Amino acid sequence: MAKRPSAAARDAAVEAVFEAYPNPVRAKLLALRRLIFDTARATEGVGPLEETLKWGQPSYLTTESKSGSTIRIDQVKAEVGRYAVYFHCQTDLVETFRELYPELRYGGNRSILLDVGDKLPEAALRHCVALALTYHVRKRKAERVK
Repeated sequence: MAKRPSAAARDAAVEAVFEAYPNPVRAKLLALRRLIFDTARATEGVGPLEETLKWGQPSYLTTESKSGSTIRIDQVKAEVGRYAVYFHCQTDLVETFRELYPELRYGGNRSILLDVGDKLPEAALRHCVALALTYHVRKRKAERVK
C-alpha cells in the first residue's frame, strides 16, 4: 500500500522545494502529488512510493516493488503558469499517452504540460500515472511472452 508520507516522515529538502514554488503553481503541484500517491495506493502491485528529489524536482519512485518508472513534477521554468509531469524519455510512456489522450499537451517524449489556470485532467492523469507506476511490470511480462 502506497502511503503519503506523514509530516514527520517527509523529506525536508522535498518540502523546501514545494514551499519555494509560487502559490498557484504550488497548489497544482501539491494536487498532483496527492494524485500520484492516491493512484499508487489504488494500483495493484505498485507498493509504497519513495518521494525524493531528482534534478531538483519532486520525484516518485517504486523503490520497493520496482514496478514502475520514475515520475517527476515541476513548474516549467521557461513558461510562467505552466507545470508538468515528467516521465523517463527513453520509455514509450509519453507516446502511449499521446495515443490515449490526444487532447493533452505534451513536451516532446518526456512530459505532460499543464496550465495553472486549467482544471486538472484527473481521470487522464490517473491513468497515465498508473501506466508509469507499472511500466516495468508490463515490460517484463511482454518480454516473457516473446
